[in-house]
Amino acid sequence: MLLKSEKATIETGKKFAAKLHGGDIVLLEGVLGAGKTTFVKGMAEFFDIKKKITSPTFALMNVYPVKPLNFVHVDTYRLKNEQELIDIGIEDYLGAPNTICVIEWPEKIKTLLKNKKTLKVKFEHSDGGREVKFS
Repeated sequence: MLLKSEKATIETGKKFAAKLHGGDIVLLEGVLGAGKTTFVKGMAEFFDIKKKITSPTFALMNVYPVKPLNFVHVDTYRLKNEQELIDIGIEDYLGAPNTICVIEWPEKIKTLLKNKKTLKVKFEHSDGGREVKFS
């Protein structure tokens, strides 16, 4: 799917979020600036999250309670090792039935994701916009 604007990326994130359920783990793959966080902004809009959504690059994880779920946004770009995420409680959220986890740069935490059911969204720069592939 080709997305030609920030607005289109946000709208696609909203539509994608509407299909999610507690326990879902969404892996966002793509280079810096590919649209991952903008997509998460759309997902957050669907869940009526009022806080400004920014990538938790330094905090590693932001948790947004959205009754009856938790919406957890993880960014492992600056992660030194998986233990850093374990130390802040990621294992309480990954695959939990009352949580939707969205993870940017998931390739850095392959061990934590092993044997977990995941959904992948891949972002690539393309002529005229961003190419987004769902799997």
